[in-house]
Amino acid sequence: MAVDWSRMRESWGKEFPPDYRQFMGLYGPGTIESYLVIELPECKGTPPASPYGGMLLETENACALWEREEKAQELHDANPQLIAWGADANSDLLCWDATPDDPSTWPVLVRNRDDGLWRGYDCGMVAFLARILHGDFTKCPLGDLSLWNIPTASYLNEHEERRIRKQGLDPWTGEPDPYAGT
Repeated sequence: MAVDWSRMRESWGKEFPPDYRQFMGLYGPGTIESYLVIELPECKGTPPASPYGGMLLETENACALWEREEKAQELHDANPQLIAWGADANSDLLCWDATPDDPSTWPVLVRNRDDGLWRGYDCGMVAFLARILHGDFTKCPLGDLSLWNIPTASYLNEHEERRIRKQGLDPWTGEPDPYAGT
């Protein structure tokens, strides 16, 4: 996927993490196991790409939730600059704390909907995903175990998922989908 990273930098006022830029270049935005969406990069000041979510809307949601929900002890005094990069079917939000100058050091902050608690993880986006898929945290950071310790997870970018749905198939099962195309 071609992303104008200089435009992204100008609109957000900072570079984006190299692992996210590489991920977008290789795979593009999409979904892991029909559960976790990796958001499309969106420039600030532009209309959201989707009325249902996306980097801009999920960042707004994350900022609003940060103000009113509990944080893990180590985050009590934190005042992060949140940028959402993912959301899951359980309404968990996955963000960066984009406060540090070096985007390769941005930690991941997760808002777990089940317990309404924000927690921080000192790793980047790709390492965070790998650690979930390999069950390499003391407990799953997400509110559901759908991706926990399944190292052979499937990823569909949004273009491939749309293409399969247009064929009348469920992109995750390959079975006919009576709702495909609607």
